[in-house]
Amino acid sequence: MLTAHTIEAISKQAVAEYPAECCGIVTGNASSQTVHPCRNRQDELHASDPEQHPRTSREAYDIDRNEMESIFRDAAAHGEQVICFYHSHIDCGAYFSQMDREVQTVFGEPEFPEAVHVVLSVQNRQVAEIRGFCWDKSAEDFTVIPIP
Repeated sequence: MLTAHTIEAISKQAVAEYPAECCGIVTGNASSQTVHPCRNRQDELHASDPEQHPRTSREAYDIDRNEMESIFRDAAAHGEQVICFYHSHIDCGAYFSQMDREVQTVFGEPEFPEAVHVVLSVQNRQVAEIRGFCWDKSAEDFTVIPIP
């Protein structure tokens, strides 16, 4: 589960990046966690090809795969796990959308099935809600889990 320090760090990032969706990865273990804020490339993708990428950073996020791979390698080199992926939703609820499912699954399953996926609802520059989701293999879907 995520520590209070981790939840505070990702909440601060979500508020700081409002009105854009924030995104990132948490590595470590139950007691020692590192928050890796990632750059949301969605506005760049939208600007370069609005037809292919109709959403802006207010409605979507995109993390460069090279940035993710670097975080994964660093975690593995330090004997850490990828324990969480997170992003925010702007002026709406903290739900796991169909797009979130598509981004987080490859061939129908997540790359890191044990990782928690956290969605923060940010409204008027304040975190209104934080919800966690984890992969349920039997349901082949993400289910809600409590986030302290």
